[in-house]
Amino acid sequence: MGVNRDLKKATEAYWAGNLSQKDLLAEGKRLREAHWKLQKDAGVDIIPSNDFSYYDHVLDHIQLFGATPPRYTQHNLDPIDEFFAMGRGHQKPQMDEKPAVDVPSLEMVKWFDSNYHYVKPTLQDGQRFKLSQNPKPVAEFLEAKEAGVVTRPVVLGPVSFLTLGKADRGQSVDPIDLLQELLPVYEELLAKLKEAGAETVQIDEPVLVFDLPPRVKNAFKPAYEKLGNLGDKAPQLVFATYFGDIVHNIDVLQSLQNLYAIHIDAVRNPEQLEVVIGALGPKQTLSVGIVDGRNIWKTNFKKAIEKIEVAIQKLGKDRVLVASSSSLLHTPHTLASEKKLDAEVKDWFSFAVEKAEELAIIAKAVTDGPASVREELEANARSVEARATSKLTNDPKVKDRQAKITDAMFNRQSPFPTRISQQQSNLNLPMFPTTTIGSFPQTKDIRIQRNKFTKGEITAEEYEKFIEKEIQDVVKIQEELGLDVYVHGEPERNDMVQYFGERLTGYVFTTHGWVQSYGSRCVRPPIIVGDISRPKPMTVKESKYAASISSKPMKGMLTGPITCLRWSFPRDDIHQSEQAQQLALALRDEVVDLESAGIFVIQVDEPALREGLPLRSGLERENYLSWAVKSFRLSVAGVKDSTQIHSHFCYSEFQDFFSAISALDADVLSIENSKSDAKLLKVFVDEAYPRHIGPGVYDIHSPRVPSEQEIKDRIQEMLQYLTPDQLWIDPDCGLKTRQWKETKAALTNMVNAAKFFREKYAKAN
Repeated sequence: MGVNRDLKKATEAYWAGNLSQKDLLAEGKRLREAHWKLQKDAGVDIIPSNDFSYYDHVLDHIQLFGATPPRYTQHNLDPIDEFFAMGRGHQKPQMDEKPAVDVPSLEMVKWFDSNYHYVKPTLQDGQRFKLSQNPKPVAEFLEAKEAGVVTRPVVLGPVSFLTLGKADRGQSVDPIDLLQELLPVYEELLAKLKEAGAETVQIDEPVLVFDLPPRVKNAFKPAYEKLGNLGDKAPQLVFATYFGDIVHNIDVLQSLQNLYAIHIDAVRNPEQLEVVIGALGPKQTLSVGIVDGRNIWKTNFKKAIEKIEVAIQKLGKDRVLVASSSSLLHTPHTLASEKKLDAEVKDWFSFAVEKAEELAIIAKAVTDGPASVREELEANARSVEARATSKLTNDPKVKDRQAKITDAMFNRQSPFPTRISQQQSNLNLPMFPTTTIGSFPQTKDIRIQRNKFTKGEITAEEYEKFIEKEIQDVVKIQEELGLDVYVHGEPERNDMVQYFGERLTGYVFTTHGWVQSYGSRCVRPPIIVGDISRPKPMTVKESKYAASISSKPMKGMLTGPITCLRWSFPRDDIHQSEQAQQLALALRDEVVDLESAGIFVIQVDEPALREGLPLRSGLERENYLSWAVKSFRLSVAGVKDSTQIHSHFCYSEFQDFFSAISALDADVLSIENSKSDAKLLKVFVDEAYPRHIGPGVYDIHSPRVPSEQEIKDRIQEMLQYLTPDQLWIDPDCGLKTRQWKETKAALTNMVNAAKFFREKYAKAN
């Protein structure tokens, strides 16, 4: 994104019509060259290319391989506009002789267990692939070469590309069956990269960390026999995995000895190192991912060097590469931008630029000996020791409260049937109740006023009056729209995790620590540095005020303990279950205070619950689900039966952890669902899920406005799997990133669709 989120600003200006395509492409080129130079100046020897994207790297490959679904190609859009249409939808009225365009975006899901989202390859029966006319990996390799940097191009591997994809709606193809169609395109791409001068190419196959179906697992050997045996026609291949271990698929690795090198994540799973070394061919190189690409803590040089030395002792220096565990996409740009961080904690951190420097230091230490970087090693040891002994990390009061948790604190007073009866009497909601997921558009004026308040340019009283006026406006709009359960709109909140972190002990915050979540959407994760507690109420004032001016039930909005944990940079010195429990106790106090203030619908969002699920089945996954579910229940179980608890989930494959969803015991569950096949809801039928569900009826990640009929069709489809008494009607997610015009239009259509079914079922009864 750049040091100041430069790419975000450029793409959003382009979408708004305020930046030309030429200027957008020029800004992309400037950023790529700046990032290559940063790595070169840091002392990194092997610098990647083709790791830049205007939206998403998997989406790049969809276009690269000619796998764009026909509904996008039929409009003859410019390639970059077609690219953005797949990522965020495209809606344009008829102009002169140009026909109208109205296409939704492709499905977007989480990238493994990270908070990054990728666009899912969506494939057709009889799918054909064709390399794009000016292949992006080749163009960017040549661009770097012209800038004086010889890079290693990075591409997503064929097995992962297909495995992470799906059949389009109405299609039945199993993506992995398309492997033989796809491989010739990879051969052509590799040949073009060789012709351009690339000596090595990194092919990412991260799906190897999964428990794979036999058909997928067996696809690796023939695929890489073909790609790895191209000889002088192609560059040497570096086969890269990350985010987990590959020991359970070690037989696959043993079949890849024709490849130049293997990369593994030795941060997540250092214990796999010796097993992988034993599976290498006699001449294969090992790339050891020893600098964490997913967190912001300084690398412990002593421990990292010890791990690298294990590989060197077995393989020799000439067959070992020092690398980051994964792409540095998941870390902020540079610590140098942080002028306000406390000096003590700042010394514990390392962002992307600093991690590049760490790689160079570790590599020099193992190549030229520790004496060559003695000052750096000694400074690192002091930082590690200072953090371990700091008083900022431990709060005896928090530990004491955790020790006093009882089993009863995890359970609501009564089962769901008793609760829902009391809630209906208390709330008096109609059939097919409508609500939103929490946030409403954060306008430029809101951001300006928040910035003024942060800088001390307006008083707390002035800012509070501004927020109250925003809440008044949001309540009035919901009244005009005819929604059934209101929200206060969250105008005072900067981010759904940061806002809470700023009101809890144990957190610190950056000024420029942005990371990409999807497209141009960036988040600034807070950092957990110590034990967590809640000094005072965090949201009660705004929710209580909103309820006082509302004619309908007002929903309190909180972010759940697992999401607060997962969407922060967590501590790495204590287990995440302990951090989640501390967050749950803080949120429990907030939930009880909201109820005492007259808020009888409380939503505790857990969009990151699925994201945190260990990538493989087994004891680790079972343990995670146990402590994650208990953390959620601990946070909400302190209320009366008549108070309705909601929770929200982002795009998830519910079959992977449905028992955990049911065990949460939330009264109402809202889920992002608009871009998924409604058949995914079948799991709720199969498992006889008894509580209420609100599958999203339209995509909020796109500015596109769905028609009323489109929403009716979605509801009708949902009613094949859910009962009318169960079904809530809501958007996919919060509306923070949308504009008011499209928000009002979409919600009007949504409310009208709900009223249609309300009347239909009222007549039937």
